[in-house]
Amino acid sequence: MSVQQVPLSSILTHHAQRHPGRLAVVVGETAVTYGELDARAVRQARRMAAHGVGFGDFVTVALPNGLEFYETVFALWKLGAVPNIVSAKLARPEMEAILETVHPRLFVGSTAIPGLPRLPADAPSAESYSSDPLPEVVSPNWKAMTSGGSTGRPKVIVDAMPGRWNPNEGFLLQQPGDVILNPGPLYHNAPFHCITMGMFVGSTIIEMERFDALRALQMIETHGVTWVTMVPTMMHRIWRLGPEVLSQFALPSLRMMLHMAAPCAPWLKEAWIGWLGAARVWEYYGATEGIGSTMISGGEWLERRGSVGRVRDGYEMKILDHAGRECPVGEVGEVYFRPQGGPGSTYHYLGSKAARIGEWETMGDLGSVDQDGYLYLSDRRNDLIISGGANIYPAEVEAAIEAHPGVRGSAVIGMPDEEWGARVHAIVQPVAGGDLDEATLRDFLAARLARFKLPKSIEFTDEPLRDEAGKVRRAALRQARLGAGS
Repeated sequence: MSVQQVPLSSILTHHAQRHPGRLAVVVGETAVTYGELDARAVRQARRMAAHGVGFGDFVTVALPNGLEFYETVFALWKLGAVPNIVSAKLARPEMEAILETVHPRLFVGSTAIPGLPRLPADAPSAESYSSDPLPEVVSPNWKAMTSGGSTGRPKVIVDAMPGRWNPNEGFLLQQPGDVILNPGPLYHNAPFHCITMGMFVGSTIIEMERFDALRALQMIETHGVTWVTMVPTMMHRIWRLGPEVLSQFALPSLRMMLHMAAPCAPWLKEAWIGWLGAARVWEYYGATEGIGSTMISGGEWLERRGSVGRVRDGYEMKILDHAGRECPVGEVGEVYFRPQGGPGSTYHYLGSKAARIGEWETMGDLGSVDQDGYLYLSDRRNDLIISGGANIYPAEVEAAIEAHPGVRGSAVIGMPDEEWGARVHAIVQPVAGGDLDEATLRDFLAARLARFKLPKSIEFTDEPLRDEAGKVRRAALRQARLGAGS
């Protein structure tokens, strides 16, 4: 093990010793130092050890964002265990499917599962357990995140990285001692990865618990936040606060706003660059599997509007067609990556298989590259709509719909059509209290989309169409409407 790296089991201790009094997490009115969080995590670790948790064991954590979540995850690393993070709001069948895949030693959450040892959420304090240091140990895998599989069954992505990190090496341009706002649900990989990595380098985490657009801006200014990651849905909701509200926030402390996890409409990205400046707006594209990623600054994006950047050091990227041949510059194909260590070096699945051609692996995204290797994403392979022989990318249509000030969110899906093979169906969530109608929206879209991309049918709904991480589940929406005979 490199002398520069510190086991995650003792990384809180590392920062507590070097920066006494530095805050680790702020949740509401509660502020906890690294030393205090370290002691809490040790006690929690001893309690979980009493439930049989040890080195290499999976432990499924179904807790909402909050102090208990943080101390539980660091407690698991203190035992050399592997946290499997899931939503605390999962329906019982989904939860049971995950547990059947993972076979955890312990379940931490509110749901009682017959035959599985459980540590309830909001369990009595672990104060009766000692906070004396535990022996250093390195978890064989630092996390195991859960994702929906293409078969409808969950897949668990077990990260190949052991539980250790260089406390001076910031992830995605994070810097030791940053103040980081967390606006996202920690059961999703992007916020979990970014927020815990921030703590590995001694950052202070300002935990929102639940996203609110105005409150996010207030917290950035109040706490002097320097780094934040958002999804485009959050950016959209902040932008919809309007110029009178936004003009009150210069966010002088904010060095970097990094967005990821879902496509960002070019108009929205441009608006944020105009507001914060190109130097502060960045974008990251990658997958939980860690097979490859790209990154782009706001300045680069202005020169290559719509790009998500070039492949990062340590990875290679190719665009391949359906036959596995490399696509020429500018031609859309499937995006494949190869990590430096080769296939299988960054993760392994529980409950699924990788999609590979030789040493190259894909997550199913479609895109193209320009002559300088900058990637431009189109959409997910499974979400592509082929109507009358033409390829239509739902994300492009959604971006046009959401540019209308009366739209809060949208999802575009393909529905069966006898004449065209598939028709573009738009599900639109209007802004509350608005008076948006179909004719007005169609006129708006006609000036922004080619005729063949225009929705053949529009459905208005009050239901949110994206989850807390900004991801739209098009397959589930489509299946619900097929089942309803739409």
